[in-house]
Amino acid sequence: MAYNLLKGKRGIIFGALDENSIAWKTALSVHEEGGTFVLTNAPIALRMGQLKELGEKTGSEIIPADATSEEDLNNLITKSMEILGGKIDFVLHSIGMSVNVRKGRSYMDENYDFTAKGWDISALSFHKVMQTLYKNDAMNEWGSIVALTYMAAQRSFPDYNDMADNKAYLESVARSFGYFFGKDKKVRVNTISQSPTATTAGQGIKGFNGFINFAEKMSPLGNASAQDCADYTLTLFSDLTRKVTMQNLFHDGGFSNTGVSREVMDKFE
Repeated sequence: MAYNLLKGKRGIIFGALDENSIAWKTALSVHEEGGTFVLTNAPIALRMGQLKELGEKTGSEIIPADATSEEDLNNLITKSMEILGGKIDFVLHSIGMSVNVRKGRSYMDENYDFTAKGWDISALSFHKVMQTLYKNDAMNEWGSIVALTYMAAQRSFPDYNDMADNKAYLESVARSFGYFFGKDKKVRVNTISQSPTATTAGQGIKGFNGFINFAEKMSPLGNASAQDCADYTLTLFSDLTRKVTMQNLFHDGGFSNTGVSREVMDKFE
């Protein structure tokens, strides 16, 4: 059921790859709620994914952009305002990639060139996106910027590798930039710490299936799905959350506050 929560609002959605991705489901939900937006991803992702299909479904234009490139981001934001007919109301940063994980390098044997590249893509890109928006005065007052993160920023998950460090940096950027965006522009900046989710990227992590099942047993409400996350993101884009900013918001069925569950204890009794 649609409530027109985002009627008249304009935005940019980073990172949709295929129908399994949170950004993809968010785009569909934003469209249903009356929002209009530009879709963007790295040129290589556009070749690998199905973004053209999403653009057709939502009537959205696609602008290729490398989120680590300030030149690309300037072009993206300038063209987005032209296409959408004004300043931006919402932005979703759904970008993450560890070269070390892709290359099978463990946390105790990182290739630091890989580490730097993954950090730039997964974390520093969030600062670059916001700095470009800020310098171009591209956000409307009471706009909302959201990035997706994971609880490995606070707790150790052995196979999450250097992505845990990237997420910790990402969350810090949200707090630090969120202060200035709030004071100067009345723009909100938050991160959503999502349950382990069966996206194309998530399933590339070693031991993912075992962990997603463990999290399901640990969470009183069960794991939050990609669609659940899309729905939650809508509330942060809407005017209903105008005073929520600089927060890391756990969206994980209660996993983050559960010490142990009966289902897990039963395995050891």
